[in-house]
Amino acid sequence: MMCKDIQPLTSPRVVKELMARYGVNFKKSLGQNFLIDRNILMKIIQAAELDRQDVVLEIGAGIGTLTRELANAAKLVVAIEIDKRLFPILNETLAGCSNVELIQGDVLKLDVKQLVQKYFGQRPFKVVGNLPYYITTPVLMMFLESNLPFEAMVVMVQKEVAQRMTAVAGTKDYGMLSIAVQYYTCPEIVAVASANVFIPPPKVDSAIVLLRKRPNPPVHVQDPTVFFKVVKAAFGQRRKTVLNALTALEMEGVDKQKLQDMLKKCNIDPKMRGEDLAIQQYADMANALCLESQKGQ
Repeated sequence: MMCKDIQPLTSPRVVKELMARYGVNFKKSLGQNFLIDRNILMKIIQAAELDRQDVVLEIGAGIGTLTRELANAAKLVVAIEIDKRLFPILNETLAGCSNVELIQGDVLKLDVKQLVQKYFGQRPFKVVGNLPYYITTPVLMMFLESNLPFEAMVVMVQKEVAQRMTAVAGTKDYGMLSIAVQYYTCPEIVAVASANVFIPPPKVDSAIVLLRKRPNPPVHVQDPTVFFKVVKAAFGQRRKTVLNALTALEMEGVDKQKLQDMLKKCNIDPKMRGEDLAIQQYADMANALCLESQKGQ
């Protein structure tokens, strides 16, 4: 069922009047910047490639601007919103949206697996949201590291974070987040959005990012835990060479000389730094470390 027509929530005047009527102010601590640009709104919907069979988990319903469009395109929308004050507004803006379930809570503290099981069962779902900047990375990592059957994520994030998510080895934006995101998904920047498409405008530009979940990682990794330990060590102190970063891991039975020999076999210069190594090289190092560790047991 289509949501009941109300005044456009992309109108700054309507948003301000609505919030004033309910006595609600924008809460900076919750990163509340509401989208007021229909063109950008439609780009999010298009990137999600929704049809009437899709089920969607929305992170941060706000006043329902994106929620309404999701509800008009998908079969079911489960929308999480942390701010209790916005629920009277949501009850008005989502009136007639019979395919929306509102959940009050912090997405990082809720039992999302239980939530997904309750509303979606084993069905693949899509995650969509205008993520507050202060929780972007924790939210992304929570979903990436979970075994939840999501197909794709379409998220509005800080432009700099989007650039880090899609960065390649040898560039200044390349880091732990780049590797984690690219290990689990195929990331793509769909569009860049200036600060003035929000009310109130944030101090930075944003970007819509589409993350298509990979059926399998792009590299073979014997032990993902070791792989991510190596990545974390390499980027923990950017000035450290890869040899010194791996030495700091203090893996049992693997001394500095063994590490040097291992890196040589992997065709990796021990003096290279974390930002210079491609994801395949991290996989090679992690797999070689697993092998050395097994020999020492």
